[in-house]
Amino acid sequence: MKMNTELILQKAREFVTEQLAQDTSGHDHWHCFRVCSLAKKIAEKEKADIFIVQLAALLHDIADWKFHGGDEEIGPRKAREFLTSLSVSQKITEKIAIIIKEISFKGNKSKRIFSCKEAMVVQDADRLDALGAIGIARTFAYGGYKKRPFYNPEGIVRDYKSFAEYQHGGDSTIHHFYEKLLLLKDLMNTETGRKMAEERHQFMEQYLQQFFKEWEESDLQRQIP
Repeated sequence: MKMNTELILQKAREFVTEQLAQDTSGHDHWHCFRVCSLAKKIAEKEKADIFIVQLAALLHDIADWKFHGGDEEIGPRKAREFLTSLSVSQKITEKIAIIIKEISFKGNKSKRIFSCKEAMVVQDADRLDALGAIGIARTFAYGGYKKRPFYNPEGIVRDYKSFAEYQHGGDSTIHHFYEKLLLLKDLMNTETGRKMAEERHQFMEQYLQQFFKEWEESDLQRQIP
C-alpha cells in the first residue's frame, strides 16, 4: 500500500503543535513550521528528498536536548515512537531519527560529515531560523527563558571546544551572537543555504552595531569588539 505522505505530514504538524504550542523559549511549533518551509525551499534547489526534509524539519525539535538535561537521544526516540505509531516504514523512521540527532549545534566550528543530503538541508533551514530578525527575537526569548542577562560587559566571548562546554552556556544573550549566531553563515552546508543566510547575517551585524551605539551613548563600558 502506497504511503500517504501528505497525511503523515499533517499528523506531524498536529503532533508538533500539541507538544510545543506552549513553548516560550523560541522553540515552539511555529519554529518547526518555519524550518519545514525553509527546508522545502532548499530541498527543491538542492534536489533532496522533499518529504524526508519536511518530516525531519517538523520533528527536529520535538524534544530538544537543551530542555531534557542534555539527553541527545530523547528527540530521536520520541520521533521514532511517533512515526512508528503511524506505521511509517522502519527505513524512513530511522533516517528521520538520524537526521534529528545529526543536525543539532554542539558548539564547535567544524563542519560535520552527514549521513545524507537531507540532513544538510534540514540543518541549514534550522540555522536560517536562528538568523535575521526572527533569529534575534528567538535568541532573546531563549535568554530570558534561561534567566540570562541580555548583556554583561564584564563577560567574555567563549570559544567552545566541546559539547559539554557549550551546554553550560555563556555570559549573556549578546555574547551568544558571537559564540554561535554570527558563525552560522560560514557553517551552512548547501549553496542555497549560504545565499539565504547572507541577508539575515548582515541584518544581525547591523543590529549589533546599533545595540552598541546605544550602549555607549549611556557612557557604559563595552567589552565585545
